[in-house]
Amino acid sequence: MFHPCSIGELTEAVYEIVHLIPAGRATSYGAIARAVGMPRHSRLIGRILANSQDVPAHRVVNSQEMLSARTAFQTPTRMQELLEAEGIEVRNHRIVNWKTIFWNPQEEL
Repeated sequence: MFHPCSIGELTEAVYEIVHLIPAGRATSYGAIARAVGMPRHSRLIGRILANSQDVPAHRVVNSQEMLSARTAFQTPTRMQELLEAEGIEVRNHRIVNWKTIFWNPQEEL
């Protein structure tokens, strides 16, 4: 899908994808990494989103549906609050009904 050449282009591609995630849906760092042509770099995607502003990064979780980045938000509960405000149920820091909520950028873009 995307083939970024520099960290700036990669950051831009990641932000573009995250902006496209519909409210009430979520994706994983790995799904974004695959969509930008870097399937083995999900942690890099997480680091990029940890430094993001004005990006709905709360819609991106780890491969086990866990809110692993919750401590990067203003408060440890903010990520869950944002997801729940969009109708996504979270229990024990994990998205409930992941198969229904999951948004796959490779299929939906």
